[in-house]
Amino acid sequence: RGLGPAAAQEGAELAELAAVIGATVPTGFEQTAAEEVREKLGSASRISKDRGKIYFEVPARSLPQVHRLRSVDNLFVVVQEFKDYQFKENKEDALKDLEDLVKKLPWTDPLKVWELNNSLKKKKTKRKKHNLQGPASRGKLSDGGEEGGAEQNNTNDQEDCAQTPVAVEATGGQDTEHPQGVTSRNGVEEEEEEDNEQPDVRAEAQASAESGSKAGEGQTGQGEAKVLRFRVTCNRAGDKHSFTSNEAARDFGGAVQEHFQWKADMTNFDVEVLLNIHSSEVVVGIALTEESLHRRNITHFGPTTLRSTLAYGMLRLCDPQPTDIIVDPMCGTGAIPIEGAAEWPCCYHIAGDNNPQAVKRAANNISSLLRKNESKDSSAALGAPLDVIQWDICRLPLRTGSVDVVVTDMPFGKRIGSKKKNWDLYPACLMEMGRICTPGTGRAVLLTQDKKCFAKALSRVGHIWRRAQTVWVNVGGLHAAVYLLRRTPEPAQDTRPFW
Repeated sequence: RGLGPAAAQEGAELAELAAVIGATVPTGFEQTAAEEVREKLGSASRISKDRGKIYFEVPARSLPQVHRLRSVDNLFVVVQEFKDYQFKENKEDALKDLEDLVKKLPWTDPLKVWELNNSLKKKKTKRKKHNLQGPASRGKLSDGGEEGGAEQNNTNDQEDCAQTPVAVEATGGQDTEHPQGVTSRNGVEEEEEEDNEQPDVRAEAQASAESGSKAGEGQTGQGEAKVLRFRVTCNRAGDKHSFTSNEAARDFGGAVQEHFQWKADMTNFDVEVLLNIHSSEVVVGIALTEESLHRRNITHFGPTTLRSTLAYGMLRLCDPQPTDIIVDPMCGTGAIPIEGAAEWPCCYHIAGDNNPQAVKRAANNISSLLRKNESKDSSAALGAPLDVIQWDICRLPLRTGSVDVVVTDMPFGKRIGSKKKNWDLYPACLMEMGRICTPGTGRAVLLTQDKKCFAKALSRVGHIWRRAQTVWVNVGGLHAAVYLLRRTPEPAQDTRPFW
C-alpha cells in the first residue's frame, strides 16, 4: 500500500495537487467544523444539504493538518460531485447509468491524493498498531455522538448503505437526519466503538476483482505489479430512487472492478470507494481515514461514551478563554474534559462523576492521554491541566461563583437513570451549576435528549440561567439538543448544609 521507492521523486509533484476533501462531522455541528477548517487551514467550507458533511479544498500537502482537525470524524477525497443527478425511473437503466459513470470519472488526481495520504499514514502505523482492532471486532457507535448512547428507534428505510457486490449483511434502519456516515475503511459507519448499538442501516456488500497491473490512472505504478484490494460503500438517502444501496454498490463496484482490475476484499482492503447518494446529489469519493478521527482520546469505554468530535463542538460553543475553570460534573469516561485539556491547555479542567466506575474509567483515559503525550516528546512530559474526582452532582465540593464554564452530557434517562428521575435531577443540577458558576459571565453547555424535562427545569431556574442558543444534534439515532446557557448576574443562594 502507499508509495513505492519513487516516493521522493513524486513527492514534489503530489504536494502540488489540490484536493477537494469531504468530511463527516457530528450532525448539528457542521458550522463549527467549517469555522475550524477556516481557522486552521484557511479554506472556506461548503456545508452539504445531506446533514453531517462539509466539503473544502486544500493543497494535498496540507493533508497532515487535515487529519489533525478536532471536529471531523471521517475524511474522503472527492472524485466528482453531481449537484443534480438525473436518475432514470427504471431500475435497470438507473443502475446501468451508475455503471457507465465509472469510466467517465476523473480518478487520476484523487488516487494520487489517496497515495500521498497512505504514505503519511504509514509513518503513524507503528505507534498505533497496538490500539487497532480488526473490523469484525469493532462495535458500532451512534451517529451524532454517544457511543452506546441509547435505545435506537429507527424507522426510515429510505436511507441505507451498502458495500459492493457479493456478501450482503443488513443491519437496521436510519434516521434521515443522520450524516449518512461516510463509512471509513473498516466498513462500519463512522468507525464505531465496542459495546455500542448503531442506529444506522448498514447493508454491507463487497465487490470483487482480480488484478495484476497498475491500480488505474495515476495509481501505484512504480514498476511493481501490485494487486490492490478494494470495496465500494454506498450511502443512500431519499425516496425517489428505484434501487437500494446494495444494488447501487453491487453494480457500481462491478464497474470499478472492471475499470481498474482491482481485487475486492470485504475487510482487508486498500482502497474504499464511496458512493454517496442524497436525493439528486451524488458524490463519489475515496476514503482517507481507516479509523474515525473521533477515536483519538478514549481507550476505556463506558455505556455512554461521548464522541471526541461532539465533545469538541460542545466546548467550542462555550468559547473557552485562557485561565477559565471548566467543569464537567457528569463526566462519564471523561471525553469532554480530556478533549478540553488537549485543545485548550490554558484552561483548567475538572472532571467529576457520582459513579466510581466512571471515575475510574476517566482516570484511566487521562493516564492514556498522558502516556501518549510522553511518547510524543519524552523530554517535555508536562502532564495535563485536568483533575478527576468522585462527587455528588447536586452537592459539588466547589466554592460558590468559582467556576467559569460547565460543559456536560446530561443523562438521557435511557441507559443511565430514568426519565422519571430526571424530573428531580435536572432542576437540582441546574441550581447547583448556577451556584458554582460566576454570576454575569458564567456559561453552561449541556447535551440532553430529554428536552421536555430540560425545558421545565430551565423555566424553574430562569432567574439564574438564560438560554442563549440551541444546537439540534443526532445522538445514537435520538434527536437531542445542545443548550448554551448564560449565567445571569443574580447571586445564587447557597442552601447546602455544609460546614
